[in-house]
Amino acid sequence: MWFDGPMDLQLAGKRALVTGGSRGIGLAIGRALAREGATVALLARDEAAVALAAEELGAETGARTLGVSADTGGDADVRRAVDEVTAAFGGIDIAINAAARPASSGPAMSAIGTTDDRVREELEVKLLGYLRVARAVAPQMVDRGWGRIVNVSGLNARRSGSVAGSVRNVAVAALTKNLADELGPLGVNVTVVHPGLTRTERTPAMVAARAEQDGSTEEEAEAALAADVSIGRIVDAAEVADVVAFLASPRSVAINGDAIAAGGGQTGPIFY
Repeated sequence: MWFDGPMDLQLAGKRALVTGGSRGIGLAIGRALAREGATVALLARDEAAVALAAEELGAETGARTLGVSADTGGDADVRRAVDEVTAAFGGIDIAINAAARPASSGPAMSAIGTTDDRVREELEVKLLGYLRVARAVAPQMVDRGWGRIVNVSGLNARRSGSVAGSVRNVAVAALTKNLADELGPLGVNVTVVHPGLTRTERTPAMVAARAEQDGSTEEEAEAALAADVSIGRIVDAAEVADVVAFLASPRSVAINGDAIAAGGGQTGPIFY
């Protein structure tokens, strides 16, 4: 249908589950969905933190919200959480997978020095955690003939420098494409978003540490971190969330199985 009116994302009344939702990009996504009229359940391991985040999000946006404590590292915990949200909301239309350790956390490791356990941990939490959530929510979406699953991965999928980081993110993209081809004909679109370095609650401490390491000012340290970002600055979590909110909406039907970069543009390489 030809469209000539304002861009209404048509998210009012949709029911969303956002993993990794107590802070960072996950919380920003929950906020973006809530502002568009969705009912939002935030999921995270820390029970107190996720309950507070959901309470504050509801007060801020006026949306109905729910905080759910669960560990996506276990299938039984994921299914329990999905059942809890389904019972509270009457169903789940949108699932956002964002429960993973940021790429910059943890000690840096060379390719030769990377341990089996480091790679296993990253795949267990990010790849298999995302699969567990998709597996738990997909049947009800298929039954209704509509749904959206958005997997938050990262631009380490497109660069070297971290074996564990690259492998986990490439694997999430491959998972996404397989889910999209299987579920797309049944009304469920699945996409993957690759943020780059993103401004969250962790950024000030990271910038300060970089400045101390380099003997520079914090302004210089932040500029150095954004040196290969084509918009010239670090992207904010809310800006990544705007992209995810569109992909979670009925307006995104033309996008399925594809990877969407949301890092402000990487200078140099051409991706097509």
